[in-house]
Amino acid sequence: MIILTLAAVVAVIEPWILPFPPERVQIQLTNAAPFTTEYLLGGDKFGRDILSELIAGTRDAILASLILTSIAVGLGTAFGLVAGYFGGIIDTVCTWVFGVLIAVPGIILLIALYTLIDISMPVAMAALGVLSSTGIFYLVRSLTRNVRNEPYVDAARVSGLSNLRIVGRHVLLAIRGPIVILAAFLAGGALAVSAGLDFLGLGDSSKASWGSILNDAFGNYYIAPWQLIWPGLTLGLVMASFVILGNAMRDAMEGTYIKPSARARRREVAEALRHAGIREQDREAGGSAPTERSDALLDVSDLRVGYRNGDSLRSVIRGVSFQVRTGEVLGLVGESGSGKTQTVFSALGLLPESAIVIGGSIRLDGHELLGRSERELSRFRGAQMAYVPQEPMSNLDPSFRVGPQIVEGIRVQTDLGRREATSLALDMLEKVGIRDPRRTFRSYPHEISGGMAQRVLIAAAIACKPKLLIADEPTTALDVTVQAEVLDLLRDLQQEFRMGVLIVTHNLGVVADLCDRVIVMREGEIVETGDVGDVLKRPSHEYTKTLLDSLLDEAEPKTESPSREESARV
Repeated sequence: MIILTLAAVVAVIEPWILPFPPERVQIQLTNAAPFTTEYLLGGDKFGRDILSELIAGTRDAILASLILTSIAVGLGTAFGLVAGYFGGIIDTVCTWVFGVLIAVPGIILLIALYTLIDISMPVAMAALGVLSSTGIFYLVRSLTRNVRNEPYVDAARVSGLSNLRIVGRHVLLAIRGPIVILAAFLAGGALAVSAGLDFLGLGDSSKASWGSILNDAFGNYYIAPWQLIWPGLTLGLVMASFVILGNAMRDAMEGTYIKPSARARRREVAEALRHAGIREQDREAGGSAPTERSDALLDVSDLRVGYRNGDSLRSVIRGVSFQVRTGEVLGLVGESGSGKTQTVFSALGLLPESAIVIGGSIRLDGHELLGRSERELSRFRGAQMAYVPQEPMSNLDPSFRVGPQIVEGIRVQTDLGRREATSLALDMLEKVGIRDPRRTFRSYPHEISGGMAQRVLIAAAIACKPKLLIADEPTTALDVTVQAEVLDLLRDLQQEFRMGVLIVTHNLGVVADLCDRVIVMREGEIVETGDVGDVLKRPSHEYTKTLLDSLLDEAEPKTESPSREESARV
């Protein structure tokens, strides 16, 4: 950093610190040895001061590096983010364009331009920056595709954040480390390219540059070989400093989809349905079915979801229908793979791109959710329906402190300013039982426990007082003691805010403790539904009986405590 700062300062104040004009010639100091005359680093073969030439060439060297790096990183990062996050036709077009650019031989093109039209250095570096952006593009695109389906990105979508904010704040900051590394290599490489062009005599011969100094020293090698040391050492130190600083910045930082166009998406869905033998009008008919209950907060009717598997369509949700009323806690129970989470993700609009809603309807407070765009769904997420995920640590962005992540969602869904949103976030953290809200607010996710992280997510979910809270296995990742605390917290909050709550779980103990009604799912279908007491005490379906029989809590309770000797033996 010291070396790069020194180079930048020299580039700015160069006219005021030159010992001699760089073009000044003193014949008596030709090939003068360093530290023996008024020329501190010695004289070149023409009698010019090498130190003055190095200082005079610093500005163009730094400028060349800045131009190439900023254009390459700016173009590559912007288009890589767009292509990787949105996918579809946007990804196809961007990949094709950068595929063409990567096939262009950059150095040969620059030599040709210098020879034919005598372009200036800034223009040459800008052109090379465009060609160098391909490496950044493919890196950012690949990293973005890996990050866009991370739970904390889904959590940002559920909070109602726009795609632009998600890409710029959550995705970009998650992948910034490798970008910084590559940018550092590009900055050093730009110095080498600029000096190389001047070394070949393609630059402005009337101006001193590090490459021209190197060329003069190379031609004078047999007379004064030490002249190669100064330009070589300067280039080497600055280039190495870029790379070392880039690595250090990456290490410090790592302490830590628009979907395809509507027309393309409809074409893909129609093709998959045709192969599956499902008529489009049949699919649309399910989505327009009227609600059966006017008091249903969430009304899921005949929901059918499938996944494309080559030319076939594999159905994972088959005609699921249920309602959640205001102030009611409904449990959705089933083993892994029964379709619980797919049902919930259908309501939240978080199904993966390969999923197809074959038919049905999902209404929230009378508003149809299926078929809505991301922008339309963002009006419902956070403010009217909130989500508490299964893995608390995976749903908090590791790049940010806990507090700003809560504040961000609040400000998106309300008109509150930053100070008011911060105050509300602290109040919510206190409400969910966090003893020191301010300390937790300032902490990074890795600095808090799993139970505390779950409380943070619950605080974020209820901050805007949603009508419906969807909790997907909210206690699975926690130990039994913390599980009980979280269940008590959810019960208290549900009663205080009179929310409708949909809890997805495989734990019948959670259902018995918290829910009013229960739905049992198996292989994408509902096999039994009813009040909790009726279903758990008098199950009618064999699958429900099997789930109940698998519980390990039917042993007779002990009537007296074991002796100390018995406890020691155990």
